[in-house]
Amino acid sequence: MEGPSAGWGKWSQPGVPHKGWTCVGFEDLGQPELVCDMCERQEIRYVHYMEHPDYAGTLSCGCICAGHMEEDLVSARRRETRAQSAAQRRTRWLGRKGWRRSAKGNIHIGVDGYHITVFRGGCGYKAVISKPASGFKHFGKRAFPTEPAAQLASFDALEFLKGRDEGDSH
Repeated sequence: MEGPSAGWGKWSQPGVPHKGWTCVGFEDLGQPELVCDMCERQEIRYVHYMEHPDYAGTLSCGCICAGHMEEDLVSARRRETRAQSAAQRRTRWLGRKGWRRSAKGNIHIGVDGYHITVFRGGCGYKAVISKPASGFKHFGKRAFPTEPAAQLASFDALEFLKGRDEGDSH
């Protein structure tokens, strides 16, 4: 059995709320490396960070527990599906059609209304993401040792920006 009816971990502890939780963040760890804080059994790769006004702290939970905790299994599954899709797209990012090299030697690509440029800066490679239609421009603060590492970081930043534009806080 899954969720609260399984009676594992915090599901069976008195004083731990079972409903009314809010997902305050989400993370893809890249591989299963945590155990769900709520059921204390399921290994998780995709972490739903859950908070409740009557519980001190944040719990790192798997999809099923998070869905039951917030009483919205559909939203929890949607977060996880989006992350799985993004992980698949990320594996193809470096080989994606459209990457070009400018006359200055910088690699760049246009994606979904955004323009990404990776350039040599300081002690490594950095990226800038702009959205010409709105005038938005953001220079990454971190330098990466290789051009591909900066390209992958630009993918992560682009995913964050697209989620923000769509009103998704997770």
